Amino acid sequence: MYPHTHHQTNQPILDVSHLNFRYNGHVALENVTFHLHEGERVAVVGPNGAGKSTLFKVVAGVLQPNSGDVNIYGSRPRGHVCIGYIPQRTHVDWNFPVSVADVVMMGRSAKLGPLSWPHKRDWEFVNHALETVELGNLASRQISQLSGGQQQRMFIARALAQEAELMLMDEPLSGLDTPAQEGILNLLDRLKKENVTVMVATHDLEQAASHFDRIMLLNHRIVAFGEPGHVLQTEKLLQAYGGRFRALDGEQILTVDDCCDDGEHDHTH
Repeated sequence: MYPHTHHQTNQPILDVSHLNFRYNGHVALENVTFHLHEGERVAVVGPNGAGKSTLFKVVAGVLQPNSGDVNIYGSRPRGHVCIGYIPQRTHVDWNFPVSVADVVMMGRSAKLGPLSWPHKRDWEFVNHALETVELGNLASRQISQLSGGQQQRMFIARALAQEAELMLMDEPLSGLDTPAQEGILNLLDRLKKENVTVMVATHDLEQAASHFDRIMLLNHRIVAFGEPGHVLQTEKLLQAYGGRFRALDGEQILTVDDCCDDGEHDHTH
């Protein structure tokens, strides 16, 4: 167990500098440099295998980069309990015999320390998180019995119970119907009001443009990073997606020939 790391509040919540990550001789991330502001919402877009999942795992401290630096409020990710990492739903064993409340309580584990049982205050955090994501009435339900949207809400509740200030969400809208997607996006609105910084990997360029402050266009390296109008330009999208990108009417980009899985899980577990 890593000791909790104190924040240097004069530093960015996330500062990534010259990050490189390779696996089996293949480049996943190359010279990635950026920083985020508190309360910001950033969409990370790019083709399958572009390094989106790898980037999130490196920022969360799950993977160690070959070179470069990742700093959360001025220090390395490990030891920071303020990072909430929400993986793709396809990477979760939904038959594991735990309830919704059990999963959300896992968000308190770093606060509790080893061999400690939850206290009344911890359950208060869990219950408040469940009410925030509108799952209070499903607290005792086994996780396999949830819909896709409810599963995603449960993971957001776990991050809220953890008191996460930086939330990394890998394809949270993938495979959800429109009402479920709108529900998650509404939750992101609520998180912004609470000054939670959010990075979301998505394949939907239209949603990225409509619901996020900035967009990162990634294909192993950062092709563009900024406001949607600056990033979602045909020339930059062709540079990132190549032949898998099609522009409609020669200008607005709404069609990308891509499926939803990032195709990176085989080498980054």
